[in-house]
Amino acid sequence: MLTFIGLGLYDEDSITVEGREALRDADRVFAEFYTSRLVGADVADLETAHGVDIEVRDREGVERDPEAILSAAETDDVAFLTAGDTMISTTHTDLRMRAEDRRIDTRVLHGVTAQSAASSLTGLQNYRFGKAVTLPFPYAHGGDGVPESVIEAIEANRERGLHTLVYLDIKVGTGPTGPDPDHEEYMTADYAAELLAEGWADTVGVVVARAGSPEPVVAADSLSGLADREFGDPLHMLLIPGDLHHVEAEALVGLAGAPESILE
Repeated sequence: MLTFIGLGLYDEDSITVEGREALRDADRVFAEFYTSRLVGADVADLETAHGVDIEVRDREGVERDPEAILSAAETDDVAFLTAGDTMISTTHTDLRMRAEDRRIDTRVLHGVTAQSAASSLTGLQNYRFGKAVTLPFPYAHGGDGVPESVIEAIEANRERGLHTLVYLDIKVGTGPTGPDPDHEEYMTADYAAELLAEGWADTVGVVVARAGSPEPVVAADSLSGLADREFGDPLHMLLIPGDLHHVEAEALVGLAGAPESILE
């Protein structure tokens, strides 16, 4: 059995009760933290809180060489952990399909996602979001500024009146000069706003920082204004609102400090 368990958004307590029980019952536990991570807990915290030993796999060990995970799941109850909800990344869907091809039973125990948290914290209605995008570090896509694909996706959403959730790049194990096992880098919302302000300086953006933590930060302003602010420790997200229902506009003013001009 291979059980995919989402750990939620922040620390060792963010997991669901169902996920916690499955984790503690597992014979072996694997995890990856290159697609996202918990900023309020490290691997040692998770091991102590749940009484398990966790084998962390890098991208190579999940995407190209998952044999250790799959062979263990053929005979034992194996848990595979990720931050957030475990099936948001296509990497994990591929691993599940490989297990199914080998007639290994699988199940999915969900965790809170960044997308649902972003909607809940900002007051932007979840059914009014369009395609989400990931904003990479310029060095990661070999160019300057914002990739054309990101610009096109945001513009397409705005033309349809839809909100855009912009995930901000995470680099773990790879830096500007190539593979580096000690490298960890998290794009900040002010830096992302600075990049996007080149095309949309006066457009309202919304920052969500440390969703799932005891004190998340939610702030709305023009993108150029957000670029001049600091939002503390990671993880950060940035949202570009589309057309606003009056309740959404009121929520951004009241919950995120948006300029009252958006109510007009």
